[in-house]
Amino acid sequence: MEHKDGALRECLLALQRDLPARGEQLRPQSRYVSQAEAEGELTEVLLKFLRNSVTPLHIAAFLTQTVVHQTLQGDLSSFAKNETQESTEENVELLCSESLFHYCLQCLQEVVLQWLEQLPPLPPFPREICVSVHAIRNTRRKMEDRHVILQDFNTLFGIKDSIPRSYFAVFDGHGGVDAANYASTYLHVNVARHERLEQDPAQALRESFQRTDSMFLKKAKREDERERIESLGGCVAFMGCWRVNGTLAVSRAIGDIDQKPFVSGEGDVTSHILSGKEDFLVLACDGFYDTVSPPEVPGLVLDYLQESGGNWQHVAERLVTVAKEGGSSDNITVLVVFLQHPQKLLDDIQAQGSVEGQPLFDFGGEIVEVTSETMKGEFLSHLGKA
Repeated sequence: MEHKDGALRECLLALQRDLPARGEQLRPQSRYVSQAEAEGELTEVLLKFLRNSVTPLHIAAFLTQTVVHQTLQGDLSSFAKNETQESTEENVELLCSESLFHYCLQCLQEVVLQWLEQLPPLPPFPREICVSVHAIRNTRRKMEDRHVILQDFNTLFGIKDSIPRSYFAVFDGHGGVDAANYASTYLHVNVARHERLEQDPAQALRESFQRTDSMFLKKAKREDERERIESLGGCVAFMGCWRVNGTLAVSRAIGDIDQKPFVSGEGDVTSHILSGKEDFLVLACDGFYDTVSPPEVPGLVLDYLQESGGNWQHVAERLVTVAKEGGSSDNITVLVVFLQHPQKLLDDIQAQGSVEGQPLFDFGGEIVEVTSETMKGEFLSHLGKA
């Protein structure tokens, strides 16, 4: 307990020292946000700031939740944009992001001082999960992929039930980065606030996709968003619906307003009860799976663990390299979540050699089978793409 308190106090003292200078360098992502977007915007910017301040992830999540909650409990009327923005469906009151964020930083300073006077009890530390991630622009002009890693989901959103949760996502942007940016900021917030999260997480995720899609499409209609696009040299025209440069730059997808309802914003969601024997989860974008087939992935991961002596931190980088050398020219993002500690996997490989392949989960009607060539056939999770 003393060790945890010492780590917390050390972080708070560092923040107290550095916040005045570093806080001035922070900028929100958008000029204006709606009331529904405020929590996601503040959480994204504040969590990124605390992580970059070398604050331990668990403390960063706890501090972010406390500060964002305190910010949103205050009177936000002074941050409202003067006029109400017209929409084809409803009037949306917008908040000035920069003013709101400065208020959030004031709340952060207040919380730091309060905690230094009396340290709060830290929430239970989550189980440590080893995560390897690597992303490259490759030969494309822009990087349109985004990824999210939230190991301590419950602490970040003040969820106090007994179910441990983590959130990992890869968003493959196409025709522009706006939809991927938006989804990577707001989808997990909508999941956390869904009333059915505890009882039916698959339903919560599915409906959160739809809510995020709806929020994003409404944003394209707002005057502040049209001003932003036009300031960058683009244009927004109303042709039955608001379109960017004639078509919104964003099967199933968040965005693509000109393709609705033929392109659905409803996520294809499945859930599986884990037995505890699963080894790792791989999330990746099309740039990876265009040249690497799902059955190849376990062998690549396990081979690298053997070659590197268990250097799990660079597993994702190896997978990205394989995809690039295989001819992929697209953005490539790979995220590997180890459900067993990598050292245990390495020990098992060396002890067992290989096992016979066995059928695994059915993803989208396709049975993925891992053969003895992959050395272990216990688990493969292949792409669940947003």
